[in-house]
Amino acid sequence: MKFQTYLIKYGEIGIKGKNRYMFEDALVRQIRHSLKDLDGLFHTYKAQGRVYVDCDGDYDGDEVVEALKRVFGIVGICPVVRVEDKGFEELKKDVIAYMDEVYPDKNITFKVEARRSRKSYPLNSMEISRDLGEAILYAFPESGIKVDVHHPDVMVNVEVRNEIYVYSQIIPGAGGMPVGTNGSAMLLLSGGIDSPVAGYMVSKRGVSLEATYFHAPPYTSERAKQKVVDLAKKVAKYSGPIKLHVVNFTDIQLYIYEKCPHDELTIIMRRYMMRIAEHFAKEDGCLGLITGESIGQVASQTMQSLAATNDVCTMPVYRPLIGFDKQEIVDVSEKIGTYETSIQPYEDCCTIFTPRHPLAKHPVTKPNIDVIRRSEENLNEKIDELMKQAIETVEIIEVK
Repeated sequence: MKFQTYLIKYGEIGIKGKNRYMFEDALVRQIRHSLKDLDGLFHTYKAQGRVYVDCDGDYDGDEVVEALKRVFGIVGICPVVRVEDKGFEELKKDVIAYMDEVYPDKNITFKVEARRSRKSYPLNSMEISRDLGEAILYAFPESGIKVDVHHPDVMVNVEVRNEIYVYSQIIPGAGGMPVGTNGSAMLLLSGGIDSPVAGYMVSKRGVSLEATYFHAPPYTSERAKQKVVDLAKKVAKYSGPIKLHVVNFTDIQLYIYEKCPHDELTIIMRRYMMRIAEHFAKEDGCLGLITGESIGQVASQTMQSLAATNDVCTMPVYRPLIGFDKQEIVDVSEKIGTYETSIQPYEDCCTIFTPRHPLAKHPVTKPNIDVIRRSEENLNEKIDELMKQAIETVEIIEVK
């Protein structure tokens, strides 16, 4: 069955009081953006506390549903059949035809729930529900179909408006809040599994994203960079367009490698990444940084290491995966389609400079901030110049 309309159900937006219209408007904008590249004509609008998408032309219903499932703020997508009001007897026939096509196996229980927005309609809501339920029962006497008003398998909704809307399916949406309703933040994006998931989860709370990626040519390849761009594209399906900052980090890393204790390389490198990402975040009006860190997952993510990283930041650092274990993160990455890209074997700058000699010191897991600061004093001669150069030569990629 080809559906002409989709009723959009939202969750938290409904409790926003006097500001509710702002969230509804943002949701409408995000839906329009998600559908703009699909074939067909789509009209998204608010009406009587509901959001609807009317479809026309040659469109693929499955594509429409998949696009809507990626819009944060939607908790349910209801495919709707619109029928003209030609009298109640014709409505009975239309609803019976709907049930016959949508539910070929009729060994189910059902309930009809009618809403009469048009008060001039000759029957009230209770009468519509009762009479349509009776018509469905009589239409399929040998099928095993039954009425259950308390816990039905199928809730048949009938809304009497200028036209009459019939629907019964609720396809789960992404949930969350419409993107852009809670400001923007800067994601530190690598080629790993964690950071794309972190960006997705913060974006789900209504935050629009920018991103910073640290590239280390020739030690990291163009394929590694393209991998990150591909990950940003997958996250952008949910978050909307992402402004990606590609920073050439090679000279800074080599200088840290030359001047600082090797067991502190990872922490010091992370501190300079945070400094640079925060520079771009402030420049673009972001309200915080986002990382994919999870407590204890690696040496640079112990409580002490996270404190040492935070030490250089003046804006909030959001870590949505902080209490997740690895499998939980993998599960989300598979759900949003980033996992297969993340595991491609192109190393990023965080792994290239990790000491690997058997006799090399292991990375420090409980860094002392005062010790780290003293080690960074070894960089005073050139680090400001290198930072300035990295910032001035940043490559900006608009990812859609």
